[in-house]
Amino acid sequence: MNIRENFKMAVDSIFSNKLRSILTMLGIIIGIAAVIAILAVGNGATSEITKTFNDFGASTISLSVSDEASYDATITDADIEALKSSIPEITRISPDNTANTTVRSNFETRSALAFSGTPDLQYTTQSMESTIIAGRYFNQNDYDDAKEVVVISEDTATALFNGRQDVIGETIQLIGSTGNVLNLKIIGIVEGTFQELQGSFDLSQMPLSLALPLTTMEKLNPAVAVINSLTVQVTDKDAIESVSNRMVRLLETRHDSVGDNYYTATNFLQALDQVDSVLRLFVNFIAAVAAIALLVGGIGVMNIMLVSVTERTREIGTRKALGATTTTILFQFLMEAVILTLIGGVIGLVLGILLANGISNALNIVPNITLGSVLLVLLFSTAVGIFFGIYPARKAAKLDPIEALRYE
Repeated sequence: MNIRENFKMAVDSIFSNKLRSILTMLGIIIGIAAVIAILAVGNGATSEITKTFNDFGASTISLSVSDEASYDATITDADIEALKSSIPEITRISPDNTANTTVRSNFETRSALAFSGTPDLQYTTQSMESTIIAGRYFNQNDYDDAKEVVVISEDTATALFNGRQDVIGETIQLIGSTGNVLNLKIIGIVEGTFQELQGSFDLSQMPLSLALPLTTMEKLNPAVAVINSLTVQVTDKDAIESVSNRMVRLLETRHDSVGDNYYTATNFLQALDQVDSVLRLFVNFIAAVAAIALLVGGIGVMNIMLVSVTERTREIGTRKALGATTTTILFQFLMEAVILTLIGGVIGLVLGILLANGISNALNIVPNITLGSVLLVLLFSTAVGIFFGIYPARKAAKLDPIEALRYE
């Protein structure tokens, strides 16, 4: 009997017992669907997080000063200029200074987070959106002359001016913890900071946000002149390690602190690699747990095939008496098990894709279904059919034809 005839007999046997075949495949279907959905959603979430890190700045370096460093080792404006002029790969650099303050207009007084730095702060801070929707950001002249100018978020404008956002040229007061006051002219408005929190938080209790030159902020609080951290962006992520090392060496040389380990450069690319590794390990672990359902399904296939061998003992005896070889019988039952698991695998694959899309839509991410994962799942389901089908097939093939014909 050739392969085509064996295949036809296996298919006929499966479809002649539809309910049993469906119940046999159920474990395989559930296992495959779970694995596909978990891999697709997990990989999609990982890609989304990776993209977020990249948007934040895979080519961004955080340079910090150790708590053990002396006052003389803190970073100065002269250090920032030296870093920019000595390391051409640096595209943007700004201190990371944030202060809790109070902001007051003619209509409202609220708590605020004041971000201060160089003009590059527009691009290096992720705490306040950098997209200008009105006016402009403060520039180098504003910084050098310590002009009393400020950029505010649109939420800040709305909160301070009774819902108005056309407030370019208006003046607000920034009040420090010691009672010092700065009268600041609004020169720019950036995209709102807290809009996405509406419905979850009382916005009237959220601190407002604004940005101003570090030199201006020093008038309100001279302590901000002590710079303990910088955010640096470079031309290419491949230059991160080189730039990090050169920045540390330059600062150590300028502050006569070589070997003191006062300065640490951390890049987000390292953090991205660590996060990516942890996420993929977690996704693979959950997928492996879900794959246990496939083993359970495989055991179900083996049990049903054993029942099938018992039910068809006389059929097997008749075929052997008519000349069917042991190999033919073995191949028929083995093919039947493989077809069952393969059909279950395809159904599970379709259900898994549908489930992954449903979950991803709910989480607002894009599912990542790779060809490799699809092929792996189908190969695995086939392997389950072969592994758990061998024993029933061998049992059927070894039946003595005379004993089989006598079986009632």
